[in-house]
Amino acid sequence: MGDEAERAEHRDERRPGDHQELMSLLGAWALSACAADDAERVEAHLHDCGGCAEEALRLRDAALLLQPQVSLDLDPKLRARVLDGCLARRPATQPIPSWAAPLDFEAARLDALLNDITEDEWRTPVALRWFDDHEGWLGRTTTVSGVLDHLLAGDGLLARAVGLPDPLPDAGDDPGARTFARWAGARSEADAWRPWREQTQALVRAAAGTGGRAGERTVPRARFGDEDRLPGTGPLLPLSDAYLDRAFACWVHADDIARAVEYPYDPPLGPQLRQLVDLAARRLPESIARRRRAGLAVSEARLTTAGTPGRTLHLEVEGAGGGHFYIPLDSPSATVSRTAAREAVAHVALDDVVFCQLAAGRITPDEAASGGEGDPLVIHDVLCAAAALSRL
Repeated sequence: MGDEAERAEHRDERRPGDHQELMSLLGAWALSACAADDAERVEAHLHDCGGCAEEALRLRDAALLLQPQVSLDLDPKLRARVLDGCLARRPATQPIPSWAAPLDFEAARLDALLNDITEDEWRTPVALRWFDDHEGWLGRTTTVSGVLDHLLAGDGLLARAVGLPDPLPDAGDDPGARTFARWAGARSEADAWRPWREQTQALVRAAAGTGGRAGERTVPRARFGDEDRLPGTGPLLPLSDAYLDRAFACWVHADDIARAVEYPYDPPLGPQLRQLVDLAARRLPESIARRRRAGLAVSEARLTTAGTPGRTLHLEVEGAGGGHFYIPLDSPSATVSRTAAREAVAHVALDDVVFCQLAAGRITPDEAASGGEGDPLVIHDVLCAAAALSRL
């Protein structure tokens, strides 16, 4: 009773001018824009004035609605800045090669996404999509855990090639069959997450221990089962391309998960996106040739002298990860000269992310086409060949 009497006495002593002044500060207080002493006066007043307390709550709720939505994902540049700062003070004993950095960064970003999602979101259906030359557009729906199992199965082929344990030693070399073998077992979220994380970390450490420039180290192409997945046709495959392929898959499937759970997710950093764009562009000549051998091309075939590219298409990829690529249309293993580049029969311009989405089977050639000139049949074949790069 004594406390109530004191508050009543205090209310009786309030001047009307004080009440009006403090009430006029409620809006600024709700926006956290008051000076410190004014904020203290307002909060003391709210203990004594029920009407102002109710109004303050309404204003604070409204202020929260006015705040812009902030991405839950870390700025992808933040990790690079932190690492650069650390390495400037103390260089790494075994630095990560530039060709393994995309896998390191994309795995870390996916790991951050997984840390943010809720238990229920782990069971969210995630749609995977790819293009098959004979069957057309195909799809498969799994869960977040299923996507990690799919990544683990594919990464296992690279792990085996660099001398690490294969998580599916009895599943063979075919990437699709390995994924289905992994999906056949029932696991919890942690049982999918932990092995994938540990395997990617081991792959990055292995790359740091191997070192070398892009293309310097090689591994047998046959170890990767689907030999058409990576550039070139010889028996040896650049280890750097195998790492970039897994970084590409990690980004694409992380984006699949992010879209399914409505999580904000940015493309890779510019220099790393450039490496992924370059990988897809170098895969194009063989994909064009395969479609032509299968009778799927609509442009006319041309015979050319061995070692010369024949006709050429100028692929211009725009954006931070972009560049200019000159794609041989009639001889996939040929090098395009400056003369052939100047005489390109067609020119196609695509955004860097759009080009990668097309190569990943996430959009159709019609959806990707934004600017092109020259032979329309050649342009059609090249865009379809880009879509044909996609796999489960």
